[in-house]
Amino acid sequence: MNKLGLTILAIVTTIFASNASAFDPEDLQRLKNTPHSCELCDLSDADLIRANLEGANLVRANLKGADLRASNLQGADLYGADLSDTDLSRANLSGTKINNANLSDADLRATNLSRAILNNADLRGTLLYAADLEGADLSGANLEGAELYGAYLRGAILCHTTMPDGSVEYSGC
Repeated sequence: MNKLGLTILAIVTTIFASNASAFDPEDLQRLKNTPHSCELCDLSDADLIRANLEGANLVRANLKGADLRASNLQGADLYGADLSDTDLSRANLSGTKINNANLSDADLRATNLSRAILNNADLRGTLLYAADLEGADLSGANLEGAELYGAYLRGAILCHTTMPDGSVEYSGC
């Protein structure tokens, strides 16, 4: 292989290596060391499968693309967090504050969101198959293009909520 070929190979390898783990290792360690407090942390693309983050402070954290399958985030504060493209399937988010958060294109299949606060959350394109949203507050949330098949919405507040078809719901105002 000539010099140009080796240079291109080195550049491509570096690009893929840097994208493979986008989270900040110091932030991940901070989350583990402190009692679940990592405000403004960069945990994008982090592997947090089955993590116990009950009551965690993840305000404005970057969790884009993170794997949080089957994790416990009950009562956590995710205000303003970026959870776009995140896998939260089968996670426990009951009583969680997720207002003003970006959950676009997230996977929330079979997730417990009962009594969660999702005011003004961006849920466009989110998978909510069989999700439990009983008593959740979705006031001002955007569910345009979201998949709600089998979702349990009993007692959910849908005040000024944009529904999957683009219509606006005013129940619970």
